[in-house]
Amino acid sequence: MPSLTLAEARERADLVTVTSYAVDLDLDRGVEVFGSRSVVRFTCTTPGARTWVDVHARTVTSATLNGRALDAGDLVDGRLPLPDVAGENELVVEAVMAYSHDGQGLHRATDPADGLDYVYGHLFLDAAPSVYACFDQPDLKAPYELTVLAPEEWVVLGNGAATREAPGRWRLAATLPLATYFVTVCAGPYVSVTAEHDGIPLGLHARASLREPLERHAPEMLEVTRQSFDYFHDLFGIRYPFGEYHQVFVPEFNAGAMENPGCVVLRDQYLFRGAATRDELLGRANTISHELSHMWFGDLVTMQWWDDLWLNESFAEYMSHRCLVDATRYTDAWVDSSIVRKVWGYGAERSPSTHPVAGVEALDAQSALQNFDGISYAKGAATLRQLISFVGDDAFIAGVRDYLSRLAYGNGTLADFLGAIERASGRSLEQWSRAWLLTADRDTLSVRLTEQGGAVSDAVVLRETPTRHPADRPHAFDVAGWTDGEQRLGLSLTVTDAETPVPALVGNPAPAVVVPNAADLTWARIRLSDSTIDALPAQLASVPDAQARAVVWSALLDGVHGATVSPDTFLEVFHASWPHETNPSLLTRVASYAEHRIVPWFVPRERQAGVRSALAESGRTVLKQAPAGQTASLAAARLVAGTSDDESLLRAWASGHDLPEGLSDDGDFRWIVVRNLAGRGLLDDEGIEQFRSRDDTLQGSLNALLCRASRPDADAKAWAWEQLTGRHGRSNYEMVHLARGFWQAPDDDLVAAYVPRYFDDVPAMAGWVGEDALSRVVESAFPVVFSDETARLSAAALERTDLSPGVRRPLVDCDSELREVLASRRAFAGS
Repeated sequence: MPSLTLAEARERADLVTVTSYAVDLDLDRGVEVFGSRSVVRFTCTTPGARTWVDVHARTVTSATLNGRALDAGDLVDGRLPLPDVAGENELVVEAVMAYSHDGQGLHRATDPADGLDYVYGHLFLDAAPSVYACFDQPDLKAPYELTVLAPEEWVVLGNGAATREAPGRWRLAATLPLATYFVTVCAGPYVSVTAEHDGIPLGLHARASLREPLERHAPEMLEVTRQSFDYFHDLFGIRYPFGEYHQVFVPEFNAGAMENPGCVVLRDQYLFRGAATRDELLGRANTISHELSHMWFGDLVTMQWWDDLWLNESFAEYMSHRCLVDATRYTDAWVDSSIVRKVWGYGAERSPSTHPVAGVEALDAQSALQNFDGISYAKGAATLRQLISFVGDDAFIAGVRDYLSRLAYGNGTLADFLGAIERASGRSLEQWSRAWLLTADRDTLSVRLTEQGGAVSDAVVLRETPTRHPADRPHAFDVAGWTDGEQRLGLSLTVTDAETPVPALVGNPAPAVVVPNAADLTWARIRLSDSTIDALPAQLASVPDAQARAVVWSALLDGVHGATVSPDTFLEVFHASWPHETNPSLLTRVASYAEHRIVPWFVPRERQAGVRSALAESGRTVLKQAPAGQTASLAAARLVAGTSDDESLLRAWASGHDLPEGLSDDGDFRWIVVRNLAGRGLLDDEGIEQFRSRDDTLQGSLNALLCRASRPDADAKAWAWEQLTGRHGRSNYEMVHLARGFWQAPDDDLVAAYVPRYFDDVPAMAGWVGEDALSRVVESAFPVVFSDETARLSAAALERTDLSPGVRRPLVDCDSELREVLASRRAFAGS
């Protein structure tokens, strides 16, 4: 179906003002379809004009405009024409809609643990018409009233407070004005934990089979929710306006969460079934706070069009981390951001698909979806930190309050926000916004120190601007240095030139390790000096500042991807430093990067077995010395489980014997071991099925698919590929898990024949898989066969003109990463 264009949206917004929606959903028609009746009241500035309403139905059974029947046969490509519109109008559309299985629209999933079905609505970005007839664009906000018919044993939740009026019949309270993509209904035999804070009813909900982890984690999640409410109420000066606040943990959700007002949906993997590391809890807390901050940024004030996506995501990204640091026990949230979110964002910035934070011209809705990436989130948050350095925090918060209060329940633009900050600060943001918001790419920051007699004799900070996207960005950041854990220098400064002498550093003892942007305040490629990189194996573990260590690890990862740092150098630093790491985020994330990115991508396949054994040895070292049941021991156990070649150990752990403390009944940990066994050819399908039968749950079934696809057997690969790319009604999660396991192989020969098939078979899935889900499949299934032939096929695929946006954008990014690997292997072939 054609995607709504910006020009069409502007034309329709000039013509139409939506007064209200009344939507009735019948979810008691079986597992394939549901009934939808929409009553849309709207006005028109030009009576007699012609427009359309968006409907993506299996069948439109009737449609009337002001009592006049419309011909359902006129529905073409999801658009029902509305001829001769009056000044005031009532449109009634009755339709049969289809449940989805790709995480978009009204998604229905069956929990194999008990056979129960669950439904949730995810209407972002343009899936609302697959649930109800609407004018589907973000600037046509309106209040909603929903009624729902569901099986009698189901619970119904949504944007407004839900009341059961009769067995199976529910009414949701009328909402404040919402954009179409924020409407949701969650229905099924959900179990709940309820509470109240500051007069706001709170609810946590999940599948019945997840009752135990829901109740176990509820106190922690409610605490973060309460703390975030208090913090944002005080910071914004505007109370939460949307009534009750529910958080529903749903199955097979594509994203981390979605900020539907009053009814946030989150992926139910956040309800950790087994042991959870502290950084996993921090990540969940960040998501909870992120979605709550959206109640103001995105929900109360909504972007006018998708080109101002940053007004939603950059702010929520920044505000959630700020809230965690200021109001919760997760005071190291910015460290986590450095090693998780900014690494993600830097990867997006390296790709040819890089784009500015703001002002990206989204000519249609689907093209906007491709910019939901690490730039809109992580870079946007870093840019806001630079804005605060430029105007001051008090002016920034005053501008935010002005923006939110002026545009409450309406829509905002980049110009609206910058105007509010300019009024509050008295400073022009024209040049600043052009450099930081409207120009893509990043500068490179480094420090050139000259040493004489053990002291710094000269110091210069260098700023290199990218030639493909030049901009004059001022950077407020710091430089710090250490030797044997003792800080030898530290200075905050603002850099505006290509070379900035720093006389304040002259005379300090010359440090072994120098870290530009040690507090990670700005967004830039950090180039560590050769002497610093050489010193890291002996020095990094003794650097007392976790934030600075995170910047170093991020710079090393960036350097490996940029072919300026050898993967062997990264691994040398890892083996010397990681066993002594104390920060939970660095412990788990750096180990994950080593295992799942550095080794399978940048280390030639013939050397990978030995390198994995070395990783396992580092894991065993930490496992022996770390306190039982703590993050360090959990991270180490997972590393050993995923990389060890000790068959007797793996079989014992898989059978539940001699497990590290805290993992005796951890099904998710067991699957790490089982995948390792399967990938080594030590388990057949029957053996995998035995483990699945012990974990007869949704997650267990997904892990079994991944393990079956991982087996180093030609028949297993043929089965997995056919299941992935054929029309089997596989869910979005099933497809991704099959893709994740497929390319695991002892050598390229086993899977090489599927490289050309990828470029034909996966794009063809656009015919039956939604764009959001398909983009994740494209990325997960991209060939892990790093060769010139793969690069040739990839380049040829990108020349095609028939690729959908959901295929082209991730393919561009994967192609870029493939070329990074090839460049690295060429640069360090002799190392």
